This record gives sequence, C-alpha cells and structure tokens, in this order.
Amino acid sequence: MGGNLTRSLRGDPDPKTMPDSPVGEQFQERVMVATQEQMNLAQLPLKQRDYCAHHLITYLKCKRDMWPNLFGCKHERHDWEYCQHEDYVHRMKQYERERRLAERAKRRQETLAA
Repeated sequence: MGGNLTRSLRGDPDPKTMPDSPVGEQFQERVMVATQEQMNLAQLPLKQRDYCAHHLITYLKCKRDMWPNLFGCKHERHDWEYCQHEDYVHRMKQYERERRLAERAKRRQETLAA
C-alpha cells in the first residue's frame, strides 16, 4: 500500500509513465485482445482502453443485459478485476526489473570509469 509513497519519497519515476528501455524489448510484448473497433462500439473512454478492455466490454454488456439484477454479473466483474490486478503486477515486475538493470548499468559505468 505504501509503494506509491515510497517511490515518491525516493524520487523514483511513476512506473506508468516510465519509458521502456531497450532491455525491455527482450520480453514478449503483451497484445491487447480487444480491437479498436470493438472498443469504439462499446464506447469505452480512452482511460479504460487497456490490456483488459475485452473483459470490461463483456462486463458492461452483461450489466446492460441483466439490468435490474445487480448481482448477475459477478463472474464478469471478477474476471475484469483479476485481469486489472494481473496487469498491474506485470507492470510492477517489469518496472522493478528495468530499474534494477539501470542501477546495475550505472554501477558498471562507475567501476569502469574508476
């Protein structure tokens, strides 16, 4: 819970806005499952057009179809929230790996310069 506070106190950049390094190209890129056309048809705001948009589209469609029953879409909501969590964990792992590699490269440069 205190990760954001710790990062801001240490002066680390936000992982969402941190540019990818060439080292990150070694990993398989995560491909969005929902197409732009599907997201346009679902009228998703730009803020919600992410890796988990296909689950959100399914969840919103279920909410529309099951309208008076507020608890009829628990499974779809769980799938969307789980996908959001997994995406967050993936981004944090990638951010930490790139941060450690940058620190390692910096240490190597310092030892070579000395």
